[in-house]
Amino acid sequence: MSNSETLSFGEFVRLVLDALEAAEIPYLIGGAVALAAWGEARTTRDLDLVIDLPLESMASFSRELEKRDMLVPVEVMLDLIIESRADLPINAIHMFSGYKAEFFLLKPGDAFREANFERRRLVDFGPPLGEVFVHAPEDLILNKLHFYAISHQPKHIRDIASIVLSQEDALDYDYIDAWAERLGLTVIWQEVIARIRGK
Repeated sequence: MSNSETLSFGEFVRLVLDALEAAEIPYLIGGAVALAAWGEARTTRDLDLVIDLPLESMASFSRELEKRDMLVPVEVMLDLIIESRADLPINAIHMFSGYKAEFFLLKPGDAFREANFERRRLVDFGPPLGEVFVHAPEDLILNKLHFYAISHQPKHIRDIASIVLSQEDALDYDYIDAWAERLGLTVIWQEVIARIRGK
């Protein structure tokens, strides 16, 4: 399926996951794909993931991506791992479809992403994805709060509202409150939840 112009986004996601699994890289999916598990799905051309990428696995991962028409040299991966001042993803663009995967890195001492990994959920999306690891709904809310604080893009608020309204009492609000405080997101979270509940 290397140069197919009819590649669906779901097939692209499966290609990325196949590369990760072949290189034995632990992952979890966030963004709009994870949203489909917990809220109202929306269309996207980007796949957001968090990965645990050790140095010794970089060459293998780069090769597996290249087999699937995504060129990410090891040097690019190294630069982003060494660069600790900014949380920049490794970008992998599929050469024939234009779909993009953004790999955010699990770095030592990142307690929040470590918690996300511990709490990731295995969800069956059916073909072509099958069973995949995604953010737990509470962690997806917290990540969207974080990105809203940075970008002020309203899509993040809509996504959070979708999760809250879909999951309702199933959510662990104590967990969200605790991490929102640690991440400096309490004010935004309180404003968002008040707006969702019409208060």
